[in-house]
Amino acid sequence: YGAHTVLVTNARDLSSVVKEFKRNKISLMTGLNTLFNALLNNEDFRKCDFSPLKITVGGGMAIQKVVADRWKEVTGCPLTEGYGMTESSPLISVNPLDGTGKSGSIGLPVSSTEIRIMDDDGREVETGNIGEIQCKGPQVMKGYYNQPGETAKTITSDGWLCTGDIGKMDEDGYMFIVDRKKDMILVSGFNVFPNEIENVVASHPKVLEAAAIGIPDEKSGEVVKLFVVKKENSLSKDEIIAYCKENLTGYKVPKQVEFR
Repeated sequence: YGAHTVLVTNARDLSSVVKEFKRNKISLMTGLNTLFNALLNNEDFRKCDFSPLKITVGGGMAIQKVVADRWKEVTGCPLTEGYGMTESSPLISVNPLDGTGKSGSIGLPVSSTEIRIMDDDGREVETGNIGEIQCKGPQVMKGYYNQPGETAKTITSDGWLCTGDIGKMDEDGYMFIVDRKKDMILVSGFNVFPNEIENVVASHPKVLEAAAIGIPDEKSGEVVKLFVVKKENSLSKDEIIAYCKENLTGYKVPKQVEFR
């Protein structure tokens, strides 16, 4: 079979993706959450014939449930999420490609790969509890080139790769990403993960995209600031805050909202 590749580098290239869908019977597609979201909001893309599309795989960042659900609705093809790092060559886990995996999950470990969830004290947590995802397998790198110090921080003496991602494992062995360890926001001693806030805000019908960060605060150490791209101009900051109060615990509600 012949292969044809389209590289999408920014929003202006979406037209080339639409052309390829109209020109070729594309059966497999990979991408990131931002790309899938942008395509779903492109009128010409939604008019394409998706009957040849059998597999769609997302990675590189968390796939938002609202995006995955809408992708299946528009294309008829499940959006399958996988997980990996450059340091793991790059795949660690993936959901079954036939759509039988779990929504919001990064799937099951790939062949010959072990995964464990560890707390800050280096102990494996119980099923369902969160901690740092660590993996071990033939795809894990030997180390960073000429950087033994950085290698020692990332790979344990017995070969476990410390991913820096916070996640959990359910009773069936499916993995769920909570967020990047470095992205965690500490509000009055409580851990707040941007992914949770972004997933909630992204489900608002007037929101196109959202991103949450932590900013310094004298009283609570940090508070949540939210950046939002509108889908409808009528969306207001008060509307966003009210929606967050309905769907998030109080200390997770953004204190600042900035439209972009």
